[in-house]
Amino acid sequence: MFGGDTLYELRCSLQLAETEREGGFSPHISPFTAVSDLGHLLGRAGFNTLTVDTDEIQVNYPGMFELMEDLKGMGESNCSWNRKPLLHRDTMLAAAAVYREMYRNEDGSIPATYQIYHMIGWKYHDSQARPAERGSATVSFGELAKLSEVMPQGKKQ
Repeated sequence: MFGGDTLYELRCSLQLAETEREGGFSPHISPFTAVSDLGHLLGRAGFNTLTVDTDEIQVNYPGMFELMEDLKGMGESNCSWNRKPLLHRDTMLAAAAVYREMYRNEDGSIPATYQIYHMIGWKYHDSQARPAERGSATVSFGELAKLSEVMPQGKKQ
């Protein structure tokens, strides 16, 4: 799922332009969750041995309107109930100018950052083996280095 810093460039540009042109702003990008909230949510759902990984991908677009067209095609329009249904044309043009001025790449394209969360959680079942108690090992990791002395070296394939 998309994470908290997804589309921060677009979010910031729209907020600055709308504040300047209309005296305030409404959320135009759907809210995204923080990585810590996902861990808490999985824990409260009864999962343990949690892993939440984050990837950040940057995609370059010719301009803000091409980015917005791509988002529309992905079905990623804003789902907030308390937002204004539309932006004025001059506000949109100002947002495009702000985006280009603040974030433009050397080649003239604009970046869009997507933060992607990958989550894994386990629920133990009676049919599964349980992990050993902490400190119950009979061999230390230090002794593993000595295995090469004990084991004969075979041919490498």
